[in-house]
Amino acid sequence: MMVSLFEAVQWVCLAYLAAVNLGYLTLSAISFVVLRRYSQRHSVEVPEVCAEFEPPVTLIVPAHQEELMVVATVRSLMQLRYPQFEIIVVNDGSTDRTLSALIEAFDLRPFPEALRVRLKTARVRGVYRSPVYPDLRVIDKENGGGKADALNAGINAARYPLFCALDADGILQPDSLRRVVRPFLEDARTVATGGIVRVANGCDVVGGWLMRPGLPRNPLALLQVVEYCRAFLFGRLGWNPLNAALVISGAFGVFHKETIIAAGGYRTDIAGEDMELVVRLHRLLRESRTPYRITFVPDPVCWTETPEHLRVLKRQRVRWQRGLCESLRLNVGLLWNRRGGFVGWVAFPFALIVECLSPIVEATGYLLFVAGYLAGLVDVAFALAFLIIAIGLGTLLSASSLLLDEISFHTYPKAGQLFWLFIASVAENFGYRQLNAIWRLEGLARWACGSRQVWGEMTRTAGWSTDLPSVGASSDRT
Repeated sequence: MMVSLFEAVQWVCLAYLAAVNLGYLTLSAISFVVLRRYSQRHSVEVPEVCAEFEPPVTLIVPAHQEELMVVATVRSLMQLRYPQFEIIVVNDGSTDRTLSALIEAFDLRPFPEALRVRLKTARVRGVYRSPVYPDLRVIDKENGGGKADALNAGINAARYPLFCALDADGILQPDSLRRVVRPFLEDARTVATGGIVRVANGCDVVGGWLMRPGLPRNPLALLQVVEYCRAFLFGRLGWNPLNAALVISGAFGVFHKETIIAAGGYRTDIAGEDMELVVRLHRLLRESRTPYRITFVPDPVCWTETPEHLRVLKRQRVRWQRGLCESLRLNVGLLWNRRGGFVGWVAFPFALIVECLSPIVEATGYLLFVAGYLAGLVDVAFALAFLIIAIGLGTLLSASSLLLDEISFHTYPKAGQLFWLFIASVAENFGYRQLNAIWRLEGLARWACGSRQVWGEMTRTAGWSTDLPSVGASSDRT
């Protein structure tokens, strides 16, 4: 009886893994079609004559303990080719030299500006401006509520109808802002867009300029290159035709300011403020029957540093899983709502069953496989099926995303780089994915137990970036 029950549970876990991988393969097939059509429609740059129609944008950069990268990030933003934008850096109670580095690099001075408080935040201590860089402001505020609170403070200070939420270590390519804003020009219903985030570890960045894309030497960071490529090109692009994207990355997303303020801004009491905001927008706009579009754009790129140590990566993934659970729980009214559309009837259940609950099944499946093998209870048919589904399909998904990226964007031009990426797409199935399943299970358990969220700091190395204090902003934005 126990043997039969053991075998039944094994096959249930295996069927679940097969269904999950088939779901991702379906998304990948959709992504191939969507990206091909997108490339055909946007094979040329936006003509300069159209620049007058591009809406002005406020770039908001929350910064907490970011002295190593914040100056290079601001300089990269100053070099964007876009007709009109402003930069707001929100120093969120940093105790390192974040504020001092900004003051020294950009000749900042205290400025008596009264901010219109439309979203409640921790106390703002002061505003800084520079006579040299008139479109740069720095908001100095007390720490409280994490990145979400800093973003809300930036929204309060924003002057323009669109704002772009960024990370303090993010490096944009010169045309990234123009590309990510394009959906707002093409469809007036657009309320949010997001670009692709790539791994900056191993790249060559000088004074905020990306000189050369490269691969990290750190094995853990290399595995994340494959992971990010798969997550963005398949995990998000595939939902575009259904207007069902549930995530706009907090590292690179553009939003309609008044829509976000009407929705209440970012929540400061959860771990995944970026995803929760997008899911909430879906719920509120569908309930009010307001026409809208939320779009992932595959070609604007933001380069960001990823963890190179297991301890830091674990903390990040636990927080991401907890944020996923919180986002779905807080907006459960969207699930199978009669006005929910594809997002409520397809994307939300997919996120709940496949992404939120999958750590339980994955961990159980791997545990039963190992235990059954050691006890001699795993037959050859099950072992072969498990390896094909858990490892074979996983490798196929990763390799397909790399192929799609190479065909469409040719990000890594050297044959040796593609070889190492393929090796990483295979290697991630032997230990890395299993670790992620364990970390995600921990995040799910912490959320279920209601444990207090602790905001851990991301350890930066910034070894890929070289700052040049003498480099100023480009005078030609267009």
